[in-house]
Amino acid sequence: MRFCPYAQRTRLVLQAKGIRHEEVNINLKNKPEWFFKKNPIGKVPLIENSQGQLICESVIICEYLDEAYPGKKLLPNDPYERACQKMILESFSKVPSLLLNFMKGQNKEDFPGFKEEVKKEFSKLEEVLTNKKTTFFGGNSVSMIDYFIWPWFERLESLELNDCVTQTPKLKLWVAAMRKDPAVEALYTDAKSQQHFYTLYFQNSSPEACDYGL
Repeated sequence: MRFCPYAQRTRLVLQAKGIRHEEVNINLKNKPEWFFKKNPIGKVPLIENSQGQLICESVIICEYLDEAYPGKKLLPNDPYERACQKMILESFSKVPSLLLNFMKGQNKEDFPGFKEEVKKEFSKLEEVLTNKKTTFFGGNSVSMIDYFIWPWFERLESLELNDCVTQTPKLKLWVAAMRKDPAVEALYTDAKSQQHFYTLYFQNSSPEACDYGL
């Protein structure tokens, strides 16, 4: 779960809002029976609040946390701005599956045209930043949409894909700005650790993968 980009969305919001919580890491290849009782689908992230209420799906969880807990508000109050953030997230929707398939591949030569496809998707985000004329996707400060898409950009270095943002200067500046965000800094996982996890999890199917680095 520590290496799951969807779980990282939730962890970023918890960190940014200063919500006290306990994390339980789940081995995604050997999920405990008690976890299925809480979430029959078996997906992470999953949160359980102090009333024992259970919520799953990263976007739903993050929006719930922002609405239910005090602290910095990450979602815009204006309905139109909220809609705009959802449209940005939709335009990003192809990237997670693209990168996941690449992570699973043992031979990177099996992905002809992969980088060009990623660059094409990134160009959509570049256009958003160009039109908004702001550093972040929601304005001049980090907001929910930035945390929603950041986890995949954190993994670019470990996948040796940093050159995919060289032709999108505003997106490259966004990456640099996000690295300075306190929540991102607090949860950052270095490229070497991520690469080691990919090897253990995707190639060796090692049960030790989920505990790597602990």
